[in-house]
Amino acid sequence: MVNDSKGSTVLVTGGAGFIGSSLVRRLVADGLGRVVTVDALTYAGHLENLTEAADAPNHRFVELDITDGEGLRALFDEERPDAVLHLAAESHVDRSIDDPAAFVRTNVLGTQTLLEAARRHHARLDEDARADFRYLQVSTDEVYGALGPEGRFTEASPYRPRSPYAASKAGADHLARATFETYGLPVLVTNCSNNYGPYQFPEKLIPLTILKALAGEPVPVYGDGSNVRDWLHVDDHVSGLLAALERGRPGETYLIGGDGERSNLEVVRAVLGALNEAAPGDRDYQELVTFVPDRPGHDFRYAVDASRSRRELGWKPSRSFEDGIRETVRWYVAHRGWCDAVTRDRYRFERLGTPA
Repeated sequence: MVNDSKGSTVLVTGGAGFIGSSLVRRLVADGLGRVVTVDALTYAGHLENLTEAADAPNHRFVELDITDGEGLRALFDEERPDAVLHLAAESHVDRSIDDPAAFVRTNVLGTQTLLEAARRHHARLDEDARADFRYLQVSTDEVYGALGPEGRFTEASPYRPRSPYAASKAGADHLARATFETYGLPVLVTNCSNNYGPYQFPEKLIPLTILKALAGEPVPVYGDGSNVRDWLHVDDHVSGLLAALERGRPGETYLIGGDGERSNLEVVRAVLGALNEAAPGDRDYQELVTFVPDRPGHDFRYAVDASRSRRELGWKPSRSFEDGIRETVRWYVAHRGWCDAVTRDRYRFERLGTPA
């Protein structure tokens, strides 16, 4: 399979983003072949995320938008990848409420453009290389919509997206599956729960909570904080993606979840408690919790049943939520320079997703 060969080439889209950079760092460090990172370097993609891989002889960075079909075709012809891991996406629900068109452009049109380039490349490979080639569509549990107090999403759950972001990712997943069924491109789809960990852009709940608290500012909690998510450390997600790439079956879907269901208020409380230990200040950070009007169309609960990934891929998360949160808080406290660099002139910690 692809990662069993040190001579293989893996193309990672969105590799300068949060999850993508964690994946690239792992691939480069493991030395399992050549890694080609593709990223448009929008507000959430940063070369600072790839410092550890920047000078590695088995890594190449290419600044390229996945809607650029000509650029993608030239890159496939030059690099002749053995696998594509597609993580490039607009990914923040609140931003999708403010500007749905940007999400359709990148997540739907960009995915279709990438699929076309991959399909053209796959058709030109010899028989053995075609059989080994893999295209991994990395998606989210948000495509399934909202759950009530009980139950979990499975691979058989119907798609019922309820935000512009989720709808755009659902469209991308459907295009990927259609390309497998219609053209035979060896596509796999993974749907993950909420990720957290180092290098996450500070618009998301956990890093935003940390940085707001360190600045002594109110820490916003939407509604009454009762909305529930399943939390997965990014490094565990990366392990799941590599397991799917190595052992997954084309045409199949695999859910990757952390068995870490928490309400938003519980998450914020856990983060602030860890912050009290890692960077004690003049006051208890818990006092900064501030309830604000809820997000429009805020899904109540997500949770995934990852038993198939455990059974067929031999994967399971390695970190508890409590240990992962403590590690993550310590990382952000120690990397204030990174936080300043990636947000400068791009994000001022304002609230997003509140259309007039």
